Amino acid sequence: MDCFSEQLLKREETSADRLKKTLIYAGGIIVVIGFLAMAFFNMGSSVSVIMLVLAIAFGYGLYYISSSFYVEYEYTFTNGELDIAKILGKKKRVELLSADVRKFTEFGKYSDDMPDSSDITTVISSDNIASHEYYAEFECEKYGKTRLIFAPNETMLENIMNFLPYTVKRNIR
Repeated sequence: MDCFSEQLLKREETSADRLKKTLIYAGGIIVVIGFLAMAFFNMGSSVSVIMLVLAIAFGYGLYYISSSFYVEYEYTFTNGELDIAKILGKKKRVELLSADVRKFTEFGKYSDDMPDSSDITTVISSDNIASHEYYAEFECEKYGKTRLIFAPNETMLENIMNFLPYTVKRNIR
């Protein structure tokens, strides 16, 4: 019998994200107004057309950059294979990693006091709510020794637990 589950997780916006977004909007609006003012004061010349086109292009660029602050993570679990993708602005999809749960060397509840190591690549695909985050350590082709920090729901967690190696299940904190 096939074992399949999917989860979509929206990353919560942090205060740093809100500050970045505010600064980008404020700076972008000032630049767009500046281009429009230069276009207005140079009416009838080719400079006004160029400034108008630059204002429109910069406004679109501002919209495009600000939409990338909306981040979702998609977890897909199929018969022991966990795939994680990052979705930016509900438009662009980036495959982060694919891992075989049977090859996890460690798994458990994540806490901030866990020791960091310079030889481990950390991949964070969580919603920024620490109370329900889990971690998994494994060897990944793309990153080498990897620590994944993620927030699976109950169904996803149950499926992962079913495919974990016995030695990892025995040592879960």
